[in-house]
Amino acid sequence: MKDSLAVGLSHRKAVVVTEDMAPPHLPAKVLSTPSMVGLIEAACLEAAQAHLDDGQTTVGTHVNISHTGPAMAGEEITVFVELDEIVKRRLRFNVEVSSPRESISTGTHERAVVDLSRFG
Repeated sequence: MKDSLAVGLSHRKAVVVTEDMAPPHLPAKVLSTPSMVGLIEAACLEAAQAHLDDGQTTVGTHVNISHTGPAMAGEEITVFVELDEIVKRRLRFNVEVSSPRESISTGTHERAVVDLSRFG
């Protein structure tokens, strides 16, 4: 890990909700919780990756979020993540997802820094 990986590091990502992000059991095309979790994980990975050494990446280890409102297909949502804590190789991010109307998710996501050689 590089010294630039520090508490306070943040990343904001705008994403347009697509119909394939919707749960198949609902008649409305809204952002599903699993799709939202994937977007949160991607934003945290993007925030950290440039601050890791060559041959390192992060993997998700824990998700603790709410999902309190809808985001409709075609709407642009914002995923905001901020690195809150670093303990050895563990990274904890505070996360928030907002629709054009309101915050639809808050919580935390934890990731671990791993060496890619472990997967060889």
